[in-house]
Amino acid sequence: MAINRVFLIVLDSFGIGQAPDAASYGDHDCNTLKSIVGSPFYRTDQLQQLGLFNIEGITCGSKTAHPLGAFGRLQEQSKGKDTTIGHWEISGILSPNPLPTYPDGFPAELIKELEATLGRKLLCNKPYSGTAVIHDYGREHLASGDLIAYTSADSVLQLAAHEQIIAPEQLYHYCRQARSVLSGVHGVGRVIARPFTGSYPNFERTPRRHDFSLLPPGITMLDTLSESGLTTIGIGKIYDIFAGRGINRSQTITGNEDGMRQAIACLEEDFSGLCFVNLVDFDMKYGHRRDIDGYAKAASAFDLQLSQFMARMKPEDVLMITADHGCDPGAAGTDHTREYVPWLILGNQINAGIDLKTAPTFATIAATILDLFSLPITTAGQSVLPQILKQDPSEMRPNDANV
Repeated sequence: MAINRVFLIVLDSFGIGQAPDAASYGDHDCNTLKSIVGSPFYRTDQLQQLGLFNIEGITCGSKTAHPLGAFGRLQEQSKGKDTTIGHWEISGILSPNPLPTYPDGFPAELIKELEATLGRKLLCNKPYSGTAVIHDYGREHLASGDLIAYTSADSVLQLAAHEQIIAPEQLYHYCRQARSVLSGVHGVGRVIARPFTGSYPNFERTPRRHDFSLLPPGITMLDTLSESGLTTIGIGKIYDIFAGRGINRSQTITGNEDGMRQAIACLEEDFSGLCFVNLVDFDMKYGHRRDIDGYAKAASAFDLQLSQFMARMKPEDVLMITADHGCDPGAAGTDHTREYVPWLILGNQINAGIDLKTAPTFATIAATILDLFSLPITTAGQSVLPQILKQDPSEMRPNDANV
C-alpha cells in the first residue's frame, strides 16, 4: 500500500536540548522540554508513547519500552534560530547566512525610506515586547496616526496600528509596501502586521495578525509536491512563512487547539499530498513570555488532541511531529534558543521503535517526505525512508538505492 498523505505538525519552538553551537548564539544550558517537564501541569502521554523521551540526548521524562513510532532528533545547520529559517530548513533549504536583525533599531536612512514609501511617520523603532509597545506608544499613535514600528531578536519589522485609526486591510497594504523596501541587505525574514484595539491602558492585540515573508531562496518540498500534482495544505502561518509559494490551500487558525481541530478535520478529506501545520502558541504565548506553566499546559492540551488525531488516521497516512527551533521558557531573556528538535514518525507502514539517533539537518524531513511519495529529492537532506518504512527488500524503489 502506497503512502497517500503526510501530516507534518510543527510544535513552534518545542526544542529538546542545547545544540552544539548554542553558545555562539548566546544560549547556555537551554532546554525547552526539560523546563516544561518540571511543571506540575505537564502531561504528554501520547508523545511519550511515540518515543519522545527515548530520543538520543533527552534525560528528562520517562522512556517507553515499546515506542509506537520512529523517533530521533534533528540539528539545525542554517545560520539562525528563527521561525522562517527553521521552516525553510524543514522544507529543504539550508541558509548559510543569518537574516538581518536590528538590536539597536533600524538605521535612520532606512526609516526615512520606509516613511516616504508608506506616507506615514514611524514611532518607536526599537526592539520591544508586542504588548508593551502598544501600551507605551498607543496613545501617541491615536493622537498622531503614526504607525508603531518595532522589531525583536528575530529578523522582523512589526507595524502596529489601532483598528479604529487604520483598518487591518490598510495595515496589510502598508506591510506589503514595507516588504518591497526591505530586500537585499535589509531583507528581514518577516514584516508583520499587528492590529490592536481597546483604550489606554487596556490595549489588546487582535487575532488579525498577518506575516509577509521573504520568498524562499531555493526549491522547497512544497514546490516539488505541488508541481507533481499533489495537494499541499498549510494550516496556521505556513502560507505566510513561505509567502504562499508551493501551497495549494491555506487555512488560518485562532490558536493551537483550533489548528489541531482543523488538522483532524483534514483527516476526513480525500486528498493525496501534504498537510503542513504550525502551532504557534507554544512560541508566541508561552516561550517568549517565559511562561513555563503556560507552555506545559499547552503541551498537555496538544497531547489530548493528538490522541484524537492518531485514532482517526488511515492506513495510508503518515504523521510527523517536529519543531523549528527552541524558546526555552526557563532561560534568561525572551529570545529563541538554539536547540535540537524532535522528530516523531507514526503510521501503519512505519516501523515502530526505530531510533534515528541525530540527523545533521532539519532538511532530513523534506528529503524523507519526497521519498515517501516516490519523488526525486530536489532539496537538501538525505532520506531515512529505508530505515523507517515497512517493506520487503525486493520491493525497494530506485530512490532507496540512492540514499
